[in-house]
Amino acid sequence: MSFHIMGTGSYVPDLIVSNDDLSKIVDTNDEWITSRTGIRHRHISVDETASQMAAKAALAALENSGLTAEDLDLILCATSSGDAICPNMACQVQRDIGATCPAVDLNGACSAFLFLLETAAAYISTGRYRRILCVGTEQMSRILDWTDRSTCILFGDGAAGVVVEPGEDYLGTEIMVRGGDEVLKVPTHVGNSPFSKLEPTHPYVCMNGSETYKFATRTVPHQIQLLLDKTGVMQEQVDWVVCHQANRRIIEAAARRLKGIPAEKFLMNIEEYGNTSAASIPLLLDECNRKGLFKRGDLIVLAAFGGGLSCVASLIRW
Repeated sequence: MSFHIMGTGSYVPDLIVSNDDLSKIVDTNDEWITSRTGIRHRHISVDETASQMAAKAALAALENSGLTAEDLDLILCATSSGDAICPNMACQVQRDIGATCPAVDLNGACSAFLFLLETAAAYISTGRYRRILCVGTEQMSRILDWTDRSTCILFGDGAAGVVVEPGEDYLGTEIMVRGGDEVLKVPTHVGNSPFSKLEPTHPYVCMNGSETYKFATRTVPHQIQLLLDKTGVMQEQVDWVVCHQANRRIIEAAARRLKGIPAEKFLMNIEEYGNTSAASIPLLLDECNRKGLFKRGDLIVLAAFGGGLSCVASLIRW
């Protein structure tokens, strides 16, 4: 027993910040950002929190599923930029949408949404929960150093998720984690303990871009091929690939290595949203679902990489 996706939903803030807008804040320009990342715009929160965006995405997913919040048995939420350390994000979403079910968080950086799907499948297999909301939400603008042109150009805010129920459409997942914080890290505030000898840090995204790129271009196609081998699916049978939207060149590099899957099957919306971390994959899923791009029975590979370091590939049948 695995699951079937009943519906999808997403939400992004109204404010759209272009590369030209960013050039007025840091030393950069549209051509430099676009040629290296594929990003032209990103949505930035002005007066909404990550939990508020998550609630709006959750309600959209419920509506698309034909369900209400009271129909949910469990809420799973993923974020690296939550409103607070406590209470958790999922509990705030539960309150805001009017649900009464258990609600828990998972922190897996940009790979987190695929960890949510694996967790949902495990819960459903026990028979304990039937209808589960999985939502990724990020207010990345809150944890960026807006004087650092190497990171502030990359990220956007938003939330998206899916509602799943028992079914046979979650076909498998391959997970790889390499522990370490030397490539990608978001520090927390050290605090003011009179006993601590830790050095104060700024709680902003710290990333070694070149090492992140090397890791992603090597591991994403490898994990996808491991997944296809495990599930007995040929590259030629894959209808769509939905990768984490971090960098257009990373996705194009994966497409070149997986020669049996045409490049046009690798879907992208990074141009308009940038890197929305845990919201990235469900945001693209919802966009494609509402456009009617996916057809019943389509085989879709989902692939993500992020802090950990981690790389996850999943296969679903639409």
